[in-house]
Amino acid sequence: MTNLLMENLFIPSDTDNISLHLRHKRRADIQIFGSQRTILLMHGATLPAESLFDVPVGEGAFMDVLSREGFDVYALNVRGFGGSTRPDGMGGAPEAALPQVRTETAVRDLSTAVDYLLATLAIPRLCLIGMSWGGTVTGAYTAAHNDKVEKLTLIAPQWINDGVSRLDPGGPVPAYRRFNVQAFRQRWLEGAPEQKREEILPAGWFEQWAAVILASDPAEQDGVIRAPAGVIQDVRDYWSAGKAFYSPEKITVPVLLLHAEWDLDVTTQQMGNLFPRFLNAPYRRWTEIGEGTHMVVMERNRWQVLEEILIFLRTAPHSKG
Repeated sequence: MTNLLMENLFIPSDTDNISLHLRHKRRADIQIFGSQRTILLMHGATLPAESLFDVPVGEGAFMDVLSREGFDVYALNVRGFGGSTRPDGMGGAPEAALPQVRTETAVRDLSTAVDYLLATLAIPRLCLIGMSWGGTVTGAYTAAHNDKVEKLTLIAPQWINDGVSRLDPGGPVPAYRRFNVQAFRQRWLEGAPEQKREEILPAGWFEQWAAVILASDPAEQDGVIRAPAGVIQDVRDYWSAGKAFYSPEKITVPVLLLHAEWDLDVTTQQMGNLFPRFLNAPYRRWTEIGEGTHMVVMERNRWQVLEEILIFLRTAPHSKG
């Protein structure tokens, strides 16, 4: 069994008294990785990085699989998530403050983490992987900083919808949402046929995931965690209003787009509209994965997500030149 090293880093953000949590995993027998084998993972709008990328199920946590394959793997929690500092607006009642952690703030936190890693590791670029809202954050960052990105992978990224988003419950947007972990199971599997639900989410996996996510917000009780609601305001201002938060045309690095067929949060049609927009990427690839939901990274068929990422990161340099 390959020996993996794990550490939790806490780095200063661009805001006083706000620190950012980076989880790091790598093989003990490799010391130098380089840009093509350094990965930074970015989570979505509700769930912290460890609940997507570091739950030990199946063949191992998402981060473990990538690390065992010889990659230097980091997972970022932007402010308001996991081990990162929660803004003051998340300390009171949800109605007591403006929506917390807008997407532009998350892009700044990602920028801070990228700059920290490039300087610490003495590499010019790294590979970014973003899921859902994380696809918006990594996409927007890459569009502005192509020179710092080796390759970009987007897993079920947000894109312009038909005016309605499952993420937006309607009504006034609070500072943060109270997310009921157990109640999420039904929503998670909603898009899958009834007879396939136990198959795509094997026995015990949900419980392991729930334990990790509940541990991410120990200040909350009764099976609930807090999630910043700034993303909901951004959904209303951009995606549901027919406006893109960033321009895929500005991305000039290789792009891999991954999506699962039973995803109700981001549809295959949305991916079809997004994919042609990466027209200035040196090369681009879109893989549609059968029998998976928006949470495919935590399901039985996540091996296909990992396999596609490994193929993408191992083949060809970051540009045609």
